[in-house]
Amino acid sequence: MKAEQQYIDLFTQCEAMICRHSAEALNAPRATAFADFERLGFPTRKQEKYKYTDVDKYFAPDYGLNLNRLTFPVNPYEVFKCDVPNMSTSLYFVVNDSFYKQVQPTGQLPEGVIFGSLKDMAEQHPELVKRYYGKLADTSRDAITAFNTMFAQDGVLMYIPKGAVMDKPIQLVNILRADVNSMVNRRILVIVEDDAQAKLLICDHAMDEVNFLSTQVIEVFVGNNASFDLYELEETHNSTVRFSNLYVDQQADSNVLLNGITLHNGTTRNTTEVTLSGRGAELNLCGMAIADKNEQVDNHTFIDHKVADCTSNELFKYVLDDQAVGAFAGKILVREGAQHTSAQQTNRNICATREARMYTQPQLEIYADDVKCSHGATVGQLDDAALFYMRQRGISLKEARLLLMFAFVNEVIDNIRMDALKDRLHLLVEKRFRGELNKCQGCAICK
Repeated sequence: MKAEQQYIDLFTQCEAMICRHSAEALNAPRATAFADFERLGFPTRKQEKYKYTDVDKYFAPDYGLNLNRLTFPVNPYEVFKCDVPNMSTSLYFVVNDSFYKQVQPTGQLPEGVIFGSLKDMAEQHPELVKRYYGKLADTSRDAITAFNTMFAQDGVLMYIPKGAVMDKPIQLVNILRADVNSMVNRRILVIVEDDAQAKLLICDHAMDEVNFLSTQVIEVFVGNNASFDLYELEETHNSTVRFSNLYVDQQADSNVLLNGITLHNGTTRNTTEVTLSGRGAELNLCGMAIADKNEQVDNHTFIDHKVADCTSNELFKYVLDDQAVGAFAGKILVREGAQHTSAQQTNRNICATREARMYTQPQLEIYADDVKCSHGATVGQLDDAALFYMRQRGISLKEARLLLMFAFVNEVIDNIRMDALKDRLHLLVEKRFRGELNKCQGCAICK
């Protein structure tokens, strides 16, 4: 039996239960998503988009799904102390795929700003959620998105009304917590209206050493002249598998920074698709992965320049040790009429051992004649001359290697537009290269 059949059977048997524990706005697209998933099935490695990730293999095992929405005995505010020093974030949690609402942050959000359970907000503000939910995440084109839309029952809604400015970043911590092998399916919907400004930091952690598989779909709508930063930090363990699809739509003169960092994981597949829909939109898309042992990180990106006068800058860097595997496939599409486009795409990679593998595929597809576009990729090892130079000055080989790798990835960290987070990531990356426990300091489970 193919892996998808068990989920087709599960959804058929449990559709009423899934819908009962969710909201009408989330339930409305389930039938269409189910039909799309039945038609598509899980993608195979014969498909270019999933060439380096065997999706069927990861979904084949028997995972537990909390479709009946049982409560897990954990208070994340007591376990995790992830408030980054000097950043003063508003801190919220998702436990597996349910927004944690038993305890709420003491600070007040600005008037009109909404941040909370997607299920609850869909019931309290149904027209708002219906207007945006599922509009970017097209289930007919991607089986993982269809799968997530079938099973997701909750998640997070972030709504920033027109003209609102968030002085404090919001930090969302996704916690994986279970006693048995488990699957979670969460949604995140972000709406930043015209002239608004906001920053969101998402951190992934795992409390238990069981096998986890998570699917996540994030939809981000950024209005005219709005500014939005999204930072994602993955620090789980070797028994986690993550499939995350991020869809972003930018309107005129908007400014978006997307920065995804994988410090510790098992297998990660990230898909990022950004549409520049309004003139003058600017995108900075960055990513970094540090992997060793048998870890795998696969990033697939697509930037669609639909209109003229837009700018995109893309930078991804990998450091792979031991038998780690990395993959990057990035495509920039400049449509007909999208004149004066400026688009740069860069992928740089270091394989620290002969056994590490990196696959890279940068792509440009251009249908306009007045553009400034470039792309490039390199795969190499640490600079022997630089290592020799530092050894001659009394630096040990281990320390010299660490310094070179740290300098290599520093460019991605420096794109972060929050100094406190930048400082914390410098520390976490150094600890990662030194092989130390790399979860956020202050977490009770790390002590």
